[in-house]
Amino acid sequence: MKTPVHGGPRKPTTASISTRLTLAAANAHAVYLAGTFNGWQSDTLPMKKDGQGLWTRVVDLAPGNYEYKFVVDGKWCCDLGCEGEHTGCPKCVPNSLGTMNRLLEVGVIGSGDPRPART
Repeated sequence: MKTPVHGGPRKPTTASISTRLTLAAANAHAVYLAGTFNGWQSDTLPMKKDGQGLWTRVVDLAPGNYEYKFVVDGKWCCDLGCEGEHTGCPKCVPNSLGTMNRLLEVGVIGSGDPRPART
């Protein structure tokens, strides 16, 4: 299976920021997180489901820009219902496979206070 590739894996540094990523997918059986931060490996970052069907994963990331997707029951997606030509989606960028990747900006907000950006 081809994976949507933009850049290689990035390793956390001592300046890593704990960043929470979520996906609402109540009917999903398994959700994984894949992106430039883990070399687009589709089976190494499982997400945890709560009682309301919200899947969550916290990853420690160095400040910077990352692209990622969710793997929901074996299918790659930016978000449920957000695939194809969604050029107006401010959280997505096109990839080399003709689909979209989510964009995550992790950095410093305010006066030197490191916080994860919203996704």
